[in-house]
Amino acid sequence: QLTQIDGMSSTQSPLVSKALAYAAAAHGSIDHVRKYTGEPYIHHPIEVMEIVSSVPHTEDMLAAALLHDTIEDTSVTQEDINREFGPTIAKLVMELTDQCHEGNRAARKSAEAVRLSSVSRDAQTIKLADFISNTRSILRHDPGFAKVYLREKAQVLAVMTSGDASLYSLATSLTECAEATAESLLSSRGN
Repeated sequence: QLTQIDGMSSTQSPLVSKALAYAAAAHGSIDHVRKYTGEPYIHHPIEVMEIVSSVPHTEDMLAAALLHDTIEDTSVTQEDINREFGPTIAKLVMELTDQCHEGNRAARKSAEAVRLSSVSRDAQTIKLADFISNTRSILRHDPGFAKVYLREKAQVLAVMTSGDASLYSLATSLTECAEATAESLLSSRGN
């Protein structure tokens, strides 16, 4: 059973260890890999958890950060998370799970921004960490899509203001910096 990956601390709590093993198994069961790098997908939830651990947090938040894409991307259900980790973590993971599936991409992202404006402070903090992780990867590997992605995330950041203030500030400044960087990268590539 997987209980530790790469540089994760060997002193992690039993709850975080269990969430890591569960998320790694769920993503691994579908051979889920990161879009641009091909690395095992679990590296993304670990990065999100590490970002969350850099600000005031609870163990439940760290577990939810590791589990945040399991319902959305794998066969794991809310009931599975509730059974394995309890209702608090299941609620957080559901708050982090995209629930807007109607309409075109713009309509879905707009509806998702409205939904995210009303999720808990803890969920917004984890979502900010997810945004920071994804922005770094998308900007590095796909500056063309980064322009679309950053426009969508600016819409979310405008209404998702209850999460950790330092992560909100980092996400906002990263968005502003990334927009300029994406433009520069696209210009240098002749796009």
